[in-house]
Amino acid sequence: MTSPIGLAVIGAGYWGPNLVRNAQATPALRLEWLCDLDLQRAQSVLGAYSTVRATTSVEQVLADPSVAAVAVATPAATHFEIVRAALEAGKHVLVEKPITPSAEDAAKLVELAERSGLTLMLDHTYCYTAAVRHIRELVRGGEIGDVQFVDSVRINLGLVQPDVDVLWDLAPHDLSILDFVLPEDVTPVAVAAHGSDPIGAGRSCVAYLTVWLSTGVIAHIHVNWLSPTKIRTMVLGGSRRTIVWDDLNPSQRIGVYDRGVDREAGELGLDERRQALISYRLGDIRVPALPEGEALRGVMAEFAAAITEGRAPLTDGRSGLRVLRLLEAASRSLDNGGVRVEL
Repeated sequence: MTSPIGLAVIGAGYWGPNLVRNAQATPALRLEWLCDLDLQRAQSVLGAYSTVRATTSVEQVLADPSVAAVAVATPAATHFEIVRAALEAGKHVLVEKPITPSAEDAAKLVELAERSGLTLMLDHTYCYTAAVRHIRELVRGGEIGDVQFVDSVRINLGLVQPDVDVLWDLAPHDLSILDFVLPEDVTPVAVAAHGSDPIGAGRSCVAYLTVWLSTGVIAHIHVNWLSPTKIRTMVLGGSRRTIVWDDLNPSQRIGVYDRGVDREAGELGLDERRQALISYRLGDIRVPALPEGEALRGVMAEFAAAITEGRAPLTDGRSGLRVLRLLEAASRSLDNGGVRVEL
């Protein structure tokens, strides 16, 4: 058996404690440090009897040869410098999304990681839920046939963010899921975004994002901070079956519907003109049994496995870069009245 990978978590704020807890529960990792500018907060997260060391110094963490990898959970504006320093120090990196606030900087980090032979992984947590992993298997395995449409809704009465609009706050979840589950030969080619600010917050609080795919199919994403009800659903329609994912329904997170519209060709008239004949297919609904578990545990296990096996993680730096480019294009569309922006 290989020795556990020495890990440091940088950032003890909102997400850092979750990383600490799941790292300590992952046998392939050994937590060495928790770093935060507020030393008392870091010590509080670790508890009085922890043997994990706390520090305010990123430099001290990166200089420690027992640390082979770092997990970064600091504000997005700090990601570029911290991740770059970690990669230059020879450390593998797991970073909270977004990888950086700009695609230009993200591309630099991706290239640095690849040039250095190091793992750079994005914490696209939803991609490590049992439901999304199963959706990926169904879509990429051909179970639903060709993808014909995607419709995603992520709305709730949420906290209006001071520095980003609702697209940048919520849509990364849906875009990372799309990037994860769609076949590799199906890629976004253009986007258009529309938003509104009905409460005068100074940024869009309600938004609709359309993503055109290389197959001619469109994916539609609705995000909203102002809804009194919380909805997290995604429908992926295929030529054979349709997947309905309801993340808030633990008894039926996924339903696979053998229902849809079939098109048959018929020849009518002297000119043998083809007319589309529509028939409706009303089949069964299958509800797969899915294990329950914390997605972040899967993130940590995948990070360790990618390092040990010397392979790209499922949500590597390039996946984070693709999501970031979609968000930047969506912002350009939003700023220009919802025009279509080619990628």
